[in-house]
Amino acid sequence: MHKPHPATEFPDFGLTPEERRFAVRGHYYEYPGMDGERGEIWCYTDRFSYRPGEVAYLHASTTAESFAIRILRDGASETKVFEQHNTACRWQDTPDQCSVEGCGWQPVLEIAIGEDWPSGAYRVTLMAEGRDGSNITCHHVFIVTPKPGKKSGRVLQVAATGTWTAYNTWGGSNAYQGITGPARDQYSPMVSTQRPWCRGFVVLPPEAPRVPLEVSMPPKTVPRYPHMEWALATGHSKKYASAGWASYDSHFFRWAEAAGYAVDLVSQHDVHFTPEILAGYDCVVFVGHDEYWTWEMRDVVDHYVERGGHAARFAGNFMWQTRLEDEGRRQVCYKYRARAEDPAYRTADVTRATNSWDAPEIGRPGVKTFGLNSSKGVYAGWGGCTPRGARGFPVYRPEHWAFADTGLFYGDLLGADSHVYGYEVDGLDYEIRNGRPYPTATSGAPDSLEILAMGMASQVEEADFLTIEDQFFGDEDGRFIADMLYGEASDENLEKVRYSNGMIVNFSRGKGEVFHAGSCEWVAGLLRRDAMVERVTANVLDRYLGNSR
Repeated sequence: MHKPHPATEFPDFGLTPEERRFAVRGHYYEYPGMDGERGEIWCYTDRFSYRPGEVAYLHASTTAESFAIRILRDGASETKVFEQHNTACRWQDTPDQCSVEGCGWQPVLEIAIGEDWPSGAYRVTLMAEGRDGSNITCHHVFIVTPKPGKKSGRVLQVAATGTWTAYNTWGGSNAYQGITGPARDQYSPMVSTQRPWCRGFVVLPPEAPRVPLEVSMPPKTVPRYPHMEWALATGHSKKYASAGWASYDSHFFRWAEAAGYAVDLVSQHDVHFTPEILAGYDCVVFVGHDEYWTWEMRDVVDHYVERGGHAARFAGNFMWQTRLEDEGRRQVCYKYRARAEDPAYRTADVTRATNSWDAPEIGRPGVKTFGLNSSKGVYAGWGGCTPRGARGFPVYRPEHWAFADTGLFYGDLLGADSHVYGYEVDGLDYEIRNGRPYPTATSGAPDSLEILAMGMASQVEEADFLTIEDQFFGDEDGRFIADMLYGEASDENLEKVRYSNGMIVNFSRGKGEVFHAGSCEWVAGLLRRDAMVERVTANVLDRYLGNSR
């Protein structure tokens, strides 16, 4: 099992102090022509997912005259399902605002999805020869969904494709930074799925840093951001550690298959457009950084649980409502600018506005679906937010069934060895009675909800020695949440949201049940083979599948 010993110094990736600062505060991204004389190759498919027997259309652009393609199913073991050489291709013009409009490339290859291809993630690698004779490659991933029928004994994992789309830096704009607006310096409220994934979303080397800090910092150490420094130094996306198959969803899928579970995979977009896709499963799982959802996706999950389904969410940051347009090819989320710019605020029904789920006018806080709210949690273990804090979840109810056979005691840290707590977490308003946390009467939590474990988090980077240049987000998110919840981003309201928490909770609803470990980094415990985290994960899956293992 991985038992890290935190280093005493930040890793050195060969950057100057100015380059390190640019890695954090600057805007860098993938775009056609970025590799210059060496040449390059890029690709995407027309959809996120396909059923067996359908055809995937591969859109590609390259400086080479042809490419080779290999497709592997990426599970507990890698299985090659397709290979082809000498596929003709060409360089295709790309709109300046391709992040928003889509690339518009013509398809260059039709891929027949085999009737015998099991559900899962299929990793695509394109290989060609660069202008200088070196190898050039690109990576893509698509999902094969399960065939219809009874799914007893199988787990359904829902890939966080809404979050992948929001963080994708390819082309210059995403939901965080961008090249839109009069000065070409604004994030885009609309992003397209018709573009390649940024570098690091599909494959990563094992040494790629995760977001939470693995450094033991002496007093008055200015926090750094190794994952962004590594990204700039190695040519990966600034957001590789924030979303994507490689950093999050893959680790649960591979672990579950290796542990003997039968796992199917779908995208969030499948849940949105095909609500019956959850039917027949005893257990549906959501993992990793799972920040962006549509109203329709929540309807599907809520109805599934109320009818007797079991939802297990090993994920954090349930924050934003989105809308899907153009048959799912465009994702809309105005976020911080929603009240000023989202047309939904100029209609009779503002509940579909793409603001935080916890905004009062939306009327559907995250607690109503998964028992926790993003606005009561958020940052832990990085930057100026609890950088020396608990690496695992402090346990308050060790007698709970989820902790069976772990040997955990009250006050123990679950997952500290593998750093499962962070980098964004979900929480609740709570009160302590007799040494244990309970939801407050105004938290909105279901009556049956139990708080099993809880750690501290923060919405504001703070320390009297930190300059603005040393911070990544400062107090901007805290002031947004203060304004969103209380109507004004004042210092007084900021103090109401400054300090927060991340929790593990369990509750019943209707005929079903929900287990929620509200942390993005839970999958790090599976990746690093943390026996405690593996045991709790298995306890949840076994209970929800009716297994006696």
